[in-house]
Amino acid sequence: MDPRILTRLRCPVCGEPLAETTAGTTRALRCPRGHSFDTARQGYVNLLAGRAPHGGDSAEMVAARADFLAAGHYDTLAAALAAAASRIAPGDPYPLVVEPGAGTGHYLATVLAALPDAAGLALDVSKPALRRAARAHPRAAAALADTWQRLPLADRSTAVLLNVFAPRNGPEFHRVLDSTGALLVVTPTTDHLGELVEALDLLRVDPAKADRVAGSLGGHFVEESTTEHRARLALTRTEVTTLVGMGPSAWHSDPQRLAARIAALPEPTPVTLAVRLGTHRPR
Repeated sequence: MDPRILTRLRCPVCGEPLAETTAGTTRALRCPRGHSFDTARQGYVNLLAGRAPHGGDSAEMVAARADFLAAGHYDTLAAALAAAASRIAPGDPYPLVVEPGAGTGHYLATVLAALPDAAGLALDVSKPALRRAARAHPRAAAALADTWQRLPLADRSTAVLLNVFAPRNGPEFHRVLDSTGALLVVTPTTDHLGELVEALDLLRVDPAKADRVAGSLGGHFVEESTTEHRARLALTRTEVTTLVGMGPSAWHSDPQRLAARIAALPEPTPVTLAVRLGTHRPR
């Protein structure tokens, strides 16, 4: 692991710094109090304190999402994140970009490509996703971690936090973010994927979504700016299936009924991408 990333990590049990150790072919991170965390042969390190609340996305789901994102359907969003991150002026000469709930690390890699002096850390509970995130960019590392627990990072160690359709742990985001840094939050607008919502009877975006985001962050952050980004997609039925599986409707729809409705869609199916990107500064 890049030592400039390693110095920002902390033991999830006691909060002490971590150092790399090697025993035979086994690599691990270890703190002065003896807590040890193995590095998988696929490149990510397990920084969970205890058991994960769930296993996250399966290998099949991760592979489908990776193919969907690689096809460029969400490039408008990725470019907006990279541009917003480039406008942040952290005081650190080697800034750290962290994405809790990073999945495959697609957005993190795009941001790192726009920030040649930065390093990145992908955090997720899905091991299949982390196997890809560990290879997403030469300046990125990946760790198994629960966003709702204490993040395995030092206080004020992070220049940019990415939050893309992921849970928001306001107190922990504030703790790890540098006073000159920023939290970039991506949420859907009310007409995001509107064509699929109507045709497939998917969950609708809460009209009070922006207020709920503000409520979860307001005690720790101030929203500095917000922009909306839109794109018109043309998707195959397979891509529609993947896209639905990337959202909350995957857990609330009858699989057989949903598959039948997707099979009745025209091909390609026009779909609107509509998201809100907020830049939040720590209070």
